[in-house]
Formats: sequence, structure tokens, C-alpha cells
Amino acid sequence: MADANDVLSAEADDHFHDECGVFGIFGRQDAGAIVTLGLHALQHRGQEAAGIVSYDGTQFHVERHVGLIGDTFTKQAVQDRLPGSRAIGHTRYATTGGAGMRNIQPFFAELADGGFAVAHNGNLTNAMTVQRTLQKQGAIFSSTSDTETILHLVATSKERDLNSRFIDAVRQVEGAFSLVAMTAKKMIGCRDPLGIRPLVLGDLDGAWILASETCALDIIGARFVRDLKPGEMVIITSKGIESVFPFEPVKSRFCIFEYVYFARPDSSVEGRNVYDVRKRIGMELSNESPVDADIVVPVPDSGVPAAIGFSQESGIPFELGIIRNHYVGRTFISPGDSIRHMGVRLKHNANRRMIEGKRVVLVDDSIVRGTTSQKIVQMVRDAGAREVHMRIASPPTRASCFYGVDTPEKAKLLASRMSVDEMADFIRVDSLGFLSIDGLYRAVGEASRNGEQPQFCDACFTGEYPTRLADFDGADNVRTLSLLANNG
Repeated sequence: MADANDVLSAEADDHFHDECGVFGIFGRQDAGAIVTLGLHALQHRGQEAAGIVSYDGTQFHVERHVGLIGDTFTKQAVQDRLPGSRAIGHTRYATTGGAGMRNIQPFFAELADGGFAVAHNGNLTNAMTVQRTLQKQGAIFSSTSDTETILHLVATSKERDLNSRFIDAVRQVEGAFSLVAMTAKKMIGCRDPLGIRPLVLGDLDGAWILASETCALDIIGARFVRDLKPGEMVIITSKGIESVFPFEPVKSRFCIFEYVYFARPDSSVEGRNVYDVRKRIGMELSNESPVDADIVVPVPDSGVPAAIGFSQESGIPFELGIIRNHYVGRTFISPGDSIRHMGVRLKHNANRRMIEGKRVVLVDDSIVRGTTSQKIVQMVRDAGAREVHMRIASPPTRASCFYGVDTPEKAKLLASRMSVDEMADFIRVDSLGFLSIDGLYRAVGEASRNGEQPQFCDACFTGEYPTRLADFDGADNVRTLSLLANNG
């Protein structure tokens, strides 16, 4: 008997999966409740599991659950089990280490000079290399997550104080990391030298906040102070906030796909409003890949802002020709084997009245394996579309991400093995167009991509990785690496 889990898993595997979200607050008595709200706003960055660690002046309290924030962190649980005036939290989608309770963050341990908790958005590209060295020295790892590496490096550092030990630890890791850590006396935030993943600083009536995105500040009525700079470490105590830069300065390489898909459209990252950027992406796409059509239809929800921009620039009317069902979840049980034939209709349904007899432009954020695009195109044709043209609000995705985004192996990425014309035939559209890499850069405010020193990390489009990939010899993405690690 098939159930919706099988179909939804197959559909989910044809999309990029959001990485993780982090949130922390220092100096507020209802810290646990505030972090819970902040994680609600960051739920889009990870839906697999979540955790919160709080400190009440005497002891640390740890709460971790598999599932969504609203389903697991109830009001009573937060009030009873997460007291204190400071707390950090994490919402997770597994990119390394796999699922399970032992990999839910924040990680917490009692070190020689007290409790230490850490949460991480990103992916360390030398974690396995460092772990092997630590294990030979006697370290025992209780998880398979790369984040635990940081905890062990802090614990084993020979530096004299926590700040110095933390700096010693982050100088030994490579890749993408935005970290939030907490002890009995302080909260620490840190971004990797390239600033690949976002991290912002906020203020709520004198309480300092660290969060992955500004939308998490908005939900609690906090004031956005600024983005942490690439390579910056902030130390927050009862005396205030201190900023240090423990790394050698390098040119920043923020992840450009945050603007295409990952960040919430109501967030501002690196000084740019995400919704505005996505509309400009649609405008660039319209100019680069025009089409004679009757309506512009977004593939909801991620294609909506780009479709609006495409419509405004082209003059072709925007219509909600596909309606998304937001209430299909993991607990939905199949009535029988017929669900195998429902496919994408569990989440999307064509609005026949808008589509029938029309030449339709479908706008989506990306094509990964192509199977979902194929099903959506067929659904639109079944609803009576006369022509179906697809426009993609990013360049072709030809390489896997090693910096905290779960992507299929390179060989399974449609654009890595097919030309655009071949992809069009595969998904059965009348025409297919992608945004160029320079068009994407123009949409975020750059004249073009600087080929010698790119302004962003765009490795998933270009295959040009901004860091050394120490752990990835013989693996073409993080998922493959996890399998190698578990079998090695």
C-alpha cells in the first residue's frame, strides 16, 4: 500500500532543501519563548527537527524534538522546561550526518569551565578530516553531525579563555558556517571569512538577538541592527557587545541562491530586500528570454515574486494558474494505491479557468532533477493550455552544493547531463529559458559577474567552489559523503 509519504518524499527530492536556521537572545526573562517564536519565522530553513538550550542563572536546560516548531514546542513545554534570560535555538534540515535525535542541535556539553552550547547553519568541508584527528587523540563523538566538531575543538583547545578557545576552534574549520554559541556568561555569534551564510544582529528592548534572517526579528518586534560582517565574531555579555575579526580578511562570497530561493521574501539579507531581488530576477528573465504568451503563471510559492517581475516587464498578465495546497503533511495517509498516480497534485492543482486555451508561461525558481517540472507541465496541459513555456529564475544548476544545502548528486542534476533543448524535450515544454549568470548578478545590483573574483558563491551554477573541499575526494555532494562516512 502506498501512502502520501512516498509521493511527497519523491517530490521533495526534486528540490533543493533549505539548510538550517539559528536564533539566540541574551538578556530577556522569557528567552525560551522568544527563541521559539524566532524559530517559527525560520521554519522555512529546516522542517526536520528543532532544539533550544536556555540558561536560568543556575543551570542549562535542553529541549530537542523531531518535527515542526508549532507541533513540538508547546506553550506549556517552553514555560516549564526552558526557563532563563538567555537561550539559543536551531531548526534543522539534515545536510550531513543524517536524521535522528542525536543530530538535533544545539549541541550542549559540560566543558572544564562550564556548559557550552552551539548551533550551526552551513556545512564544514573539512569536518571528517578534523574528526579523524580528534578521534586518534581520544575524542568520542556522540553524533554524526559536522557541528559537533566545533564543540570538540573548543573543549580541547589549549588557549587560556573561552573567547580564545572559540577562535582557535573556528580557525581550524573550513567551509560555510554561521554559528551561535552560549555559555553561562555570554552568547557568541560568528560568520565564516567568506560570509557564505547569513547572520544578523538585532535588539529587543535592550536584549541582544542573533538570527539567520531579519524575518525572525520582525515576528517578535525586534529592531534590526546590522548584518554580521564576513569573518566577524561578536561576544555578548551583561556588559554589552564586543566585535572581533579572528580571520585573515578575504573577499566575501555570500551565497547568491539565498536570493533565488532560500531566504524568506520578507527578509533583507546583506542590505537587499529578497522580494525586490526576486522581482528584478523576473524582469531580467523577461528581457533575456521573451515569449509570446497570454498569461504568466508562477509555480507556487517560490516562483511568485519572479513571475510578478516577469509579468510587469513583459506586459503579459499575471494569473494564479496553479494553486498550492499548504495542508498536505507527513501524517496524510493514502486511501490506496491510486495515490501513486496523484503525484504533484497532492501539493499543486491547475486553475483550469485561468489556463484553458491559453499560451502559458510557467515561472519557477530552479530545475533540479526535472521530474517535478515534468509533472507540473503535464498538469497544465491537462487543464487545457494551448502552449506551455517554462522560464527559470536562475541559471541551470550543474553542480552540487557543499556549503549547507542538500542537493542531489551532480549526475542526477538534469542540467549536468543535458543541454537546454534536451531539458525542454524532457519536461515536454514548447520552450525553456534560464536566467543567465550575469542576469542574476544584475538582479542583485551588480553590473555582471567578475569571472576572476566572483562577488558571490555561485558554485551550484558554475562549479567554481570558493573554499578547499578537504573531505570530498570521491564524493560529488554532501549526501554521498554522508554515505561514505557511515560505510567507512
